[in-house]
Amino acid sequence: MRVLLVGGGKPGLALTRTLTADGHAVRFVTRHEGFRGDIEAAGGECYIGDPDRIGSLRYGLDNVTVLLWLMGKAPAGDLHGSRLTMMMERTIDTTVRGVVYEGTADGAAEIARMAEYNEIPHAILDAARDQEDTWVAAVLSAIDGVLLTPRGSATSAVPAD
Repeated sequence: MRVLLVGGGKPGLALTRTLTADGHAVRFVTRHEGFRGDIEAAGGECYIGDPDRIGSLRYGLDNVTVLLWLMGKAPAGDLHGSRLTMMMERTIDTTVRGVVYEGTADGAAEIARMAEYNEIPHAILDAARDQEDTWVAAVLSAIDGVLLTPRGSATSAVPAD
């Protein structure tokens, strides 16, 4: 499995270490070349892109199984609205088989709407990042959930532990 990880911050590096240790590929999006070393040290593939410029993520979706849009720390706004909608529109004709979202209530509603429209299983993450191990486990559970859900179905929200 290959994931495209957009957002996630430092806990995303722990998630990357866990996924790559299990043999999965992680394409980790960052705006800054300076984070390449941290991403590669965690076993991920550094992808320079900007979620505020969805076109910069276009090729990041190549051969991706699961899109992780983990913007829980980003303030409400375009990353949970118009940019999120544009990203979901880009997943229609790709290999993406599931989407995991972390963010705002409005963003969760938009993910549910767009995932249903695109017939892509999705999960809404609701786990505290300050408990990194719990957060990583919740993301992994959400990934498993979307992969086990047939296309055209929706997954239920993943509650915080």
